[in-house]
Amino acid sequence: MSYRGMLAAERAEMIALLRGLTDEQWETESLCAGWRVREVVGHLLTDTLGPLAYLRAAIAHRGSVDRINNALAASYAELPTTELVDRFAHRSGRLSKYSPRLMLADLLVHQQDIRRPLGLPRAIPVDRLTAVLSYPDPFAFPGRRTKGLRFVATDVDWSSGDGPEVRGPGEALALAMVGREVVLDELTGDGVPELRRRG
Repeated sequence: MSYRGMLAAERAEMIALLRGLTDEQWETESLCAGWRVREVVGHLLTDTLGPLAYLRAAIAHRGSVDRINNALAASYAELPTTELVDRFAHRSGRLSKYSPRLMLADLLVHQQDIRRPLGLPRAIPVDRLTAVLSYPDPFAFPGRRTKGLRFVATDVDWSSGDGPEVRGPGEALALAMVGREVVLDELTGDGVPELRRRG
C-alpha cells in the first residue's frame, strides 16, 4: 500500500477510536507530557492551518516548535469534542497532501499516545508499523536516541542500525525512537541503558 493509502487507513482508525470515546476519556492524560487526549487531537488539527496562520503562530512564539505546538493544541482543545472529531475527519492540510510519510509517522504515534493510557490496544498493520519504524517523525529528533544503536523488532521483520542492540515489539520501538519513555521497560538488549540515558 502507498504512504497515502496507509495514512488514509490510519486516519480512519483514529476517527473510529475518537468517535467512541467517553467524556471522561477525552480528559485522560496522554503519553504526551501535559496533553490530555483532547490536546493530542488539537495538535493533529495543526495540519489544517494555512501557511500564514502558522507563520503568525511561529512569530508569536519566537519560532519554538514546542511553544507553537502547545499553544495551537491548547487553542483547538477548547472546541467541543464533536467538533474536534468532525474537523479531524473532514479536513486535512498541506502536510497530509504533500508529505503523507511524515503525517503517517506523526499520526501512528499519536494514536498510541491516546490508546495506551486508555487501555485500548490494537494490532497495528505490519506495513504501517514498518513504514514508521523506517521513517520516524523527524520533528521528534529520533536520531538523538537511535544513533549508534541497533533496533530489532521481535514481532515483525524489521531491524536497523549498528551497535548495542535494543529489542522489542515494533510498536514499543517506534514509540521509544520518538521519546516515549513509558515503553523502555518493554525493551531488552545491551543498548537499552544507553537509550534510557538519552531520554
